[in-house]
Amino acid sequence: MKGRVYILLLLICIFGSCNNTPSPTFSDVDEISKVEDLIERYVIAGENEDFAMMERVWADDDQIMLIGTDSHEKLLGWPSIKNAFGKQFGLISDTYIAVDNQLIRINSTGNTAWFSQVMKYNFMYDSIARAFEGLRLTGVAEKREDGWKLVQVHLSVPAQINIGK
Repeated sequence: MKGRVYILLLLICIFGSCNNTPSPTFSDVDEISKVEDLIERYVIAGENEDFAMMERVWADDDQIMLIGTDSHEKLLGWPSIKNAFGKQFGLISDTYIAVDNQLIRINSTGNTAWFSQVMKYNFMYDSIARAFEGLRLTGVAEKREDGWKLVQVHLSVPAQINIGK
């Protein structure tokens, strides 16, 4: 009797450990690498003021979104985003961006990724060297027929809020 109970428990454990969720048909490592490359090209496009590369990393539709650091900066669609980069590129030069603490995740079907990173943003404005540290860039990328494309990006500046003592 005791032997049958052990066999029954063993079978329950074996069948209980089976997972009915289908395994993804993509490699997380490969796709994360592709999204890393997309984000790196986005950063390089910003450093080099490269509109052509910027166009290649963003999805070309009216649903994409860029949220900037000012409360009124919510840009929808590639024409609005391109216009904002045009203004930025006209005001600053000699840009260098250092990325740290990058984190990328991909959904279970392998078609959507989200990311976050911290950046140091160095540039010249009015012939004066400037730097922002601790900028946070978060975003969403979507896998399309022509590869991974940015569909949403949000840039934020850390605030010093004195709460508590």
